[in-house]
Amino acid sequence: MSVATVGHPETTTLPVIDFVAPMPGFPDDRRFVLVRLEDTGMLYALTSVDSAGLRFLVVPPAQFFPDYAPEIDDDALAALGASDASDLLVLLVVTAGDGVQDATVNLMAPIVLDQRSRRAVQLILSRSGLSVRQKLVVA
Repeated sequence: MSVATVGHPETTTLPVIDFVAPMPGFPDDRRFVLVRLEDTGMLYALTSVDSAGLRFLVVPPAQFFPDYAPEIDDDALAALGASDASDLLVLLVVTAGDGVQDATVNLMAPIVLDQRSRRAVQLILSRSGLSVRQKLVVA
């Protein structure tokens, strides 16, 4: 596992997360670090190691969508090298909008991270009927 130094106010050495396939629209970015942005663990920045300034706001779904349980197929598990589903962390990409009240998340394309291997993939659940712009409200 490699580490990266990230130039944020929380500058620290963090483990690098390797995406097994690039996120749609970002073919040159496969290495990221996950930076907690506040103490409650509800908001993180998924920050590119390879492209300065590229970051995605992400949240774990439990606080907002307690029943959210995307189906992770065997191919995705194999690509992640995941041996146990309990090692998986699911994150939702946030679109901030003009303010907190306008924030939405993409339920159709969660990021799934194997916490042991530090490998990740963004799933595209196109046949799920899930929203790409679901209002972000604490449950």
